[in-house]
Amino acid sequence: MRTVGRSGAETIKIREDSAMSSVRQVVILGSTGSIGIQALEVIAAHPDKFRVVAISAGGANVQLLLEQARKFSVEVIGVKDNGDAVRKEAGDIQVIDGLNASTEIAAIPCDIVLNAITGSIGLGPTLAALAAGNKVALANKESLVAGGDLVMAHGNDRIIPVDSEHSALYQCFLAGKQSEIKQAVITASGGAFRDRDDLASVTLVEALTHPTWSMGPVVTINSATLVNKGLEIIEAHHLFGLAYSQIHAVIHPQSVVHSMVEYIDGASIAQVSPPNMKSPIAYALAGAERISHVAAPIDWTTSHAWTFEPIDEVRFPSIALARECGESGGGMPAVFNAANEVAVEAFMKNQIPFTSIIDIVAKSAAKLSSSASSVIRDISDVSAVEEDARQVAREFIKGSSK
Repeated sequence: MRTVGRSGAETIKIREDSAMSSVRQVVILGSTGSIGIQALEVIAAHPDKFRVVAISAGGANVQLLLEQARKFSVEVIGVKDNGDAVRKEAGDIQVIDGLNASTEIAAIPCDIVLNAITGSIGLGPTLAALAAGNKVALANKESLVAGGDLVMAHGNDRIIPVDSEHSALYQCFLAGKQSEIKQAVITASGGAFRDRDDLASVTLVEALTHPTWSMGPVVTINSATLVNKGLEIIEAHHLFGLAYSQIHAVIHPQSVVHSMVEYIDGASIAQVSPPNMKSPIAYALAGAERISHVAAPIDWTTSHAWTFEPIDEVRFPSIALARECGESGGGMPAVFNAANEVAVEAFMKNQIPFTSIIDIVAKSAAKLSSSASSVIRDISDVSAVEEDARQVAREFIKGSSK
């Protein structure tokens, strides 16, 4: 038994089993979300390779969280809300609750922490995991968008990306040296409205219907606005040390080619696989190694047609706005992300139309551009910038009308 100290009176206790020393010890943050659920499916299919020691979630789906805990015999549950309800049914499982639950769970010594939390609240757990010396399978792109410099300073060599695009780049970069890279190309499905001219009348149901991927609601709407590609460009800048001028995005409706790297000799290396998140999840959980029977491969005995086209940045201004905020540096990427979170929430509550999402983000970024471009020193700086952005975005939402 090993113990992990906490800031409070309680101590997290984790069983040590020498017979399982070759099995990777995994902590999953955001276990009841789309990525968390698929990660647990990967782990269930490979019990000889992984053991889940702790899971955490927001607490909206208490029964699923408890079912996961029992199925995988986890020793610790972290939950932000409904802690008493979880504790009542958890039996001998230790329960950590409150706003910092995932941050404390992330610091449990293990082989890898999967951060599948949605939103910038995932930054604290990412930093905590890295500070504890853990490797991080990072599906929470907002960690790098809001606090990229902080995250990379804590452990740039211990992060394995889970996003399909960045996992693809990670693999493609193995083909050459950093000095040989000309550009990285991230692919985008184009979201639900890639072929739709009039976006003013978009409904929530339409925005939540993705043509290729099955994702959570916020991520799906970000895909529809292409904000997700903007976030991914910022993320790639931090993950791989590329200049923004070296990172581009193109529309690829089939979502089979996940990213490409073009080298200085004219060769392009692409990572290709059917659209299934289990492949990048498994690759990250295994420590950037490949395990068998994760997902079905491409059937090369049948015909395929893959197309690529440039993104219309007039119809989808989020790409240029994200790049501008990223190049400004400091807290501007955090402003972009936080304002978008508020705007998406407002759209989901039918307070603003779809086309106002990016308008709100752009206005918020413009208003805060002079004050938010300073250097981010710590997580409190990030929190302050995000709070300013949320407040400004809410003011613009109140002043808008549908």
